[in-house]
Amino acid sequence: MKGRQRVERLMQAVFWLCACAAVAAVVLICVFLFSGGAPALREIGVWQFLTGVRWEPGRERFGVLPMIAGSLAVTLGAVLLGVPVGLLTAVFLRFFCPLRARRVLGAAVGLLAGIPSVVYGFFGLTVLVPAVRRVFGGSGYSVLAVSLVLGMMILPTVVSVSADALAAVEAGYYEGARALGAGHERSVFRVLLPAARSGISAAVTLGLGRAIGESMAVVMVAGNQAVFPHSPLDGARTLTSNIVLEMGYASGLHADALIATGVVLFAMVMLNNLIFALLRRRRMKK
Repeated sequence: MKGRQRVERLMQAVFWLCACAAVAAVVLICVFLFSGGAPALREIGVWQFLTGVRWEPGRERFGVLPMIAGSLAVTLGAVLLGVPVGLLTAVFLRFFCPLRARRVLGAAVGLLAGIPSVVYGFFGLTVLVPAVRRVFGGSGYSVLAVSLVLGMMILPTVVSVSADALAAVEAGYYEGARALGAGHERSVFRVLLPAARSGISAAVTLGLGRAIGESMAVVMVAGNQAVFPHSPLDGARTLTSNIVLEMGYASGLHADALIATGVVLFAMVMLNNLIFALLRRRRMKK
């Protein structure tokens, strides 16, 4: 009995150490970002940095508003294209798909999660960009092409988390709906989906985080112009691609401005998580 208690205490200590290490890693990242970006924000000015529309390092003009707009545009496009497909795929796998096909499709969805982002970018560069150019005109390097690529990239996250959320719903919800005369489809879409909305919100949050933080595939497909995208067919530059493209040769104020760009990206991700956490809490209170 004493040996078992010692093992439990040891494992409890290990879990505490792992949790503290995770928190310490987040704190260290925050310290690095804010300490590295603070000099640029002081010299440029926070308001000028966030609302400036020109990014010209040679003239020491650093405005990230076009990159913020580009990040929001491609992320919104990815969510609009990827979340409905991922959610309906999760519903199909959970409630409508035969068992043998479910195993194959589930493995295929898992395989999508293991594909490197550069492969997605290469697929977008060789397939989606020419398709967009042929169908809609323009260069093909556009917000639309990036949204299609990111929509595919967030599918595994949305499908897996949504499927787990649907599986966690108590069977009594479905049985009660059927007992009241609802059909299978009506029970799934009118009862089980609303019951799993907390987990589905988590899936959307994770998908947003994946989309807004992607860099390599975006660099290969977006066109990388530091200008406002006025339509889905315009090129764009995101915050992540801005850092990737210029960090290799940046120095001085330019390098500090790129770290400050990382601060803005970090703040956007945190704001996204906070908004979804507040919405989830409000729904739970209702």
